[in-house]
Amino acid sequence: MNITRRSALQRTAALSLGAAFTLPHLRAADAANRKLRVAVVALGRGFDHVNALLKMEDVQIAYLAELDPKRLERGMKAVRDKQGSGCKPVTDFRTFLDDQTLDAVFIATPNYWHTPAAILAMQAGKHVYVEKPGSSNPHEAELIVAAAKKYDRIVQMGNQRRTWMKEAIEALHGGAIGKVKYGRAFYYNARGPIGTGANKAAEGVDMNLWQGPVSDERDMRPYMHYDWHWLWHWGNGELGNNGIHHLDILRWGLQVEYPERVTYNGGRYWHKDKQETPDTGTAVFDCGEVGMEWVQSSCFPRSAEKPLHECLFYGENGTFGISKNAWTIYDFKGAKIGEGKGPNTDDVAHIGNFLDTIRGKAKLNSPIDEGQKSTMLCHLGNIAYRTNTTVRLDPKTGKILDNPAAAKLWKREYRAGWEPSI
Repeated sequence: MNITRRSALQRTAALSLGAAFTLPHLRAADAANRKLRVAVVALGRGFDHVNALLKMEDVQIAYLAELDPKRLERGMKAVRDKQGSGCKPVTDFRTFLDDQTLDAVFIATPNYWHTPAAILAMQAGKHVYVEKPGSSNPHEAELIVAAAKKYDRIVQMGNQRRTWMKEAIEALHGGAIGKVKYGRAFYYNARGPIGTGANKAAEGVDMNLWQGPVSDERDMRPYMHYDWHWLWHWGNGELGNNGIHHLDILRWGLQVEYPERVTYNGGRYWHKDKQETPDTGTAVFDCGEVGMEWVQSSCFPRSAEKPLHECLFYGENGTFGISKNAWTIYDFKGAKIGEGKGPNTDDVAHIGNFLDTIRGKAKLNSPIDEGQKSTMLCHLGNIAYRTNTTVRLDPKTGKILDNPAAAKLWKREYRAGWEPSI
């Protein structure tokens, strides 16, 4: 992969991929009987990964990687307080990929690093837990899935509702409301403005590595650590930030692969600043015999109408509502006729499923190929919004049909030498 040639430390010893591909397979046989050694990359959302991992006795955090010194120190303090020694802090995650004792890498970087970092880890023989959405464009969605297959790695996406809502979807598929025809989901928030770009980068941060594979004609420094989400150059908007959680559940509940038509209508109505992605809108997915939609109000909470459930399914015999791990069944008149609740909703459950799969004791709740089918809904919705078109697809392959403007957004431009490949 081209990125491996750009080692921040310019190491003289090259990464031995041949050894990396063989040793983890040999070690898989005894994985069930020893502690797994893991690394966590990026300590924003990744700090939650750290806290979850520290609750597990059969895991050792061997490395923390973070470019912001303050975040790195906070992460190291958490590890020292709970785990003690045995964890090394680094700024460049690529420096530990040649550690043959490392089993898995947790990736919680900005979206545009998800696929490139995951591929590097897989090429080095590591299993990967990658945060949602797992890719920043359709091309990368295809690439990360192909990499997992090629390098025979266990790759879980961090859409934890696949674990939290497992029992709910089983009830839905078991006929709770008969044949399901349509699904809806909601995301309401009260996000504030991001300003006009006056903020400065955190001191001591390697912006070259932070920017990574993204072309550098725009200055990212004003938008650390979070506001990059709302600019198309780096982010995927609210659809790729939170819509992925809900669209994944809708697609799962409706038992569909890809839609036939996608629209995403809305705009920016609440703050006059540098944000580009819509703060309000509705993404609609026609899947032939069934359909789904995601309703968004990111900068106004709509408290007067806030729904009782994250996701709603409408079927022949009523309505099925899901909120995290709980579900409620309603008849046609809206009367409650049933309910249920699954296991706890925390990161430990979903991460635990990933680690148990490495040990050979479980199957992934969200394997990367399944996760990326849902992520593609987000990418396609954003493409529909950005091109102001209805995006039509081959429902068997998810490929765009007869829309040159949309097809141009299938892949991004990368900085020279940083383009991911397998």
